[in-house]
Amino acid sequence: MKKLLSYSTLAVVLLMNLHPALAQPGKKIDSTKLFVDEEPLELTLTSDLKNLMSKREQKAYQPATVEIRFPDSSTYKEEIRIQTRGKFRLENCYMPPIYLNFRNPSSPQLHCLGKLKLVVGCAVGSDDEQLIIKEYMAYKIYNMLTPKSFRVRLVRISYDDTKGKVKKYTQYGFLLEDVDDMAARNKCIEVENIKYNSESTDREQMTLVAIFEYMIGNSDWSVPAYHNIKLMRPVSEPQAIPIAVPYDLNHSGIVNASYAAPPEELGIEKVTDRVYRGFPRTMEELEPVVNLYKEKKNDIWSMVNNCVWLSSKYKKELLNFLDGFYRTLGNKNSVKTAFIDNARTQ
Repeated sequence: MKKLLSYSTLAVVLLMNLHPALAQPGKKIDSTKLFVDEEPLELTLTSDLKNLMSKREQKAYQPATVEIRFPDSSTYKEEIRIQTRGKFRLENCYMPPIYLNFRNPSSPQLHCLGKLKLVVGCAVGSDDEQLIIKEYMAYKIYNMLTPKSFRVRLVRISYDDTKGKVKKYTQYGFLLEDVDDMAARNKCIEVENIKYNSESTDREQMTLVAIFEYMIGNSDWSVPAYHNIKLMRPVSEPQAIPIAVPYDLNHSGIVNASYAAPPEELGIEKVTDRVYRGFPRTMEELEPVVNLYKEKKNDIWSMVNNCVWLSSKYKKELLNFLDGFYRTLGNKNSVKTAFIDNARTQ
């Protein structure tokens, strides 16, 4: 009997070593660590995808199964809910953007992930996948500049339609950190439903945001409309001036998607034509922000060049676009022209 028990114990130990996810039954994912690690996740999404795509405007939840495989081979598979989201990509893309809702009785291990945005390719081609990776890189660049930013995690997504009406395909996308987690990480809480203009937010942070949007060629944002901007304030300071955090960067020049177009009222023809949408700052205010961007240049170039998921063609395109921004920063007169003389006044 003792020998039999020892054999059973040995079998369990071997099974645990072979499959780390089974080593601690019921173990939950560390939601913070999820967005710290760099290696892509493998994610299989199984649902009635035809229904999701045909009824995208309804934005109603439907059941799905998600299987997430981590780089260490640990695997989590649970029943969740998904729904469509967004506006432009919702209306114009083959696969709509998706919310993954992990807050369900059927997903106890993944429950702490909350409700995450899954950013997916507009179409199934390789170029669309490269655009997604460029958008992912834009988020990573902003992460280098400030912790008051959304973290992202690259995922290799396999789509599996339960009805067999949508052809299976696999493509890179990325998960966007939950806004509450991002705010909590910065000891803040999200601010909603209170109208602020840009100059009513934290001035130094707003300068950083406005120059970042100029850097990546993004004019598709607005603080008063909460359009592609989230606001947060310190938990301990209810009356504090809110802090702006940018997101949804797919219409930027750094991505340069074929479907992207700047707002007509800005008077520019394409998203790769930069326009500064911040308000004027003094040279004294601009100097520390400009110096921060300069300090991070080598790190940004290194990150882009070392990105194995971005092709050499798109690396060159991305860095050439950023080089124009850094040429502006290299000349004080150009800095004055871009961020003072050409700043908005209303």
